[in-house]
Amino acid sequence: MLSIKRVPTVLSNYQEERAIELIGCGRNCLGKCCLPASELPLFAFKNDPRPKASSFGTDELPPDFFLNTLLLGQWEDRMNRGLFRYDVSACETKVIPGEHGFIAQLNEGRHLKKRPTEFRVDRVLQAFDPAKFNFTKVGQEEVLFRFEAAGGDKSLFDENAGVEAGNSPTVVAINVSPIEYGHVLLIPRVLDCLPQRIDNESFLLALRMAAEAGSPYFRLGYNSLGAFATINHLHFQAYYLAVPFPVEKAPTEKIPIAEGQSKGGVKVSRLMNYPVRGLVYEGGNNLKDLADVVANSCIWLQTNNVPFNVLISDSGRKVFLFPQCYAEKQALGEVSQELLETQVNPAVWEISGHIVLKRKKDYEEASEEYAWRLLAEVSLSEERFQEVKAHVLEAIGLVESKDEMIHRNEKTGTTLESAPTIPPTSFPEGCLILQ
Repeated sequence: MLSIKRVPTVLSNYQEERAIELIGCGRNCLGKCCLPASELPLFAFKNDPRPKASSFGTDELPPDFFLNTLLLGQWEDRMNRGLFRYDVSACETKVIPGEHGFIAQLNEGRHLKKRPTEFRVDRVLQAFDPAKFNFTKVGQEEVLFRFEAAGGDKSLFDENAGVEAGNSPTVVAINVSPIEYGHVLLIPRVLDCLPQRIDNESFLLALRMAAEAGSPYFRLGYNSLGAFATINHLHFQAYYLAVPFPVEKAPTEKIPIAEGQSKGGVKVSRLMNYPVRGLVYEGGNNLKDLADVVANSCIWLQTNNVPFNVLISDSGRKVFLFPQCYAEKQALGEVSQELLETQVNPAVWEISGHIVLKRKKDYEEASEEYAWRLLAEVSLSEERFQEVKAHVLEAIGLVESKDEMIHRNEKTGTTLESAPTIPPTSFPEGCLILQ
């Protein structure tokens, strides 16, 4: 059986099995044994996250409350309590010289080896396994607040809200191995023990969080299984970085859609002049329209075993979707030894242009050529990308304009054909990853 050796990312202080065995139940965790009787701060978001023209009244939260006062304030409180595995503010960061402005960070704290566990990389959809680490085993001190719908036109905050019996709350918790300032996890309906798979409801929730933050420098990311998600329990990641990601500056080309077709005003484009081929979604009459189009695209990918990563940008108004194949290439021995030795597994942050390096040598020698070469290994080939794109558009009820396709194919010398069937994954059977 072929295995890929990997250094794990520890997201919680309770992730090591030995710690779980020693502490056991009754330690104020997020499981059914403790959470229903707990009080956790509650941020209840409003129905319409778009700012109103008038200023807020005395009974309303300030516009910057969610991000600056609550999320980052609580995150700093956990940092002062010593709950993180290292001080991320001490990590060196630089913008790599060049046209694209890739960002390199030296984070040797994420290079710590732990006890290996087996993790399949050849299946995007896998059943939830309660025997493995999941977020119900996290201690409540790592939780910043609950994030749930208010059901009205105002956002509300209750510092001592009780968890109602039978309710499975969505929580925002710290990532104890942070990549950047404010690095948190959004865990939808934690007690439902959902596997790492996107659905319409959970994706809308992630867009709501981006909209509530209201900052172009606060982004959310998602990694599917097979695209370097490390825990099979539904979660999104988010953090604050006060510079644009390179992918946010990359040009895009709108995909021409056949006349008369529309999906809630959502525009779909493809990335241009970027090492990873991807789709870009933006606009929409409201957040739900955008969430449904992106979520349905992701559902097709995960159902058809295509690993992918998602970046939510521009306060929830723009979403980048990257089908990827790096783990597949690793398993087939198609990645150079030089890249493998860096132990960089490109997930959503790396793909977006924020590359976390674990060795000082790699950080000091980082160049735009290296970053481009690494990320190019992640990307589907042009032919495979076109196949996937055609199926994704079909899944969301859109058809690319044939006139435009003919014009494009004339320039490339190819013929116009209907979307071919996606071939089965090239992963060796039973491929495992050692975390």
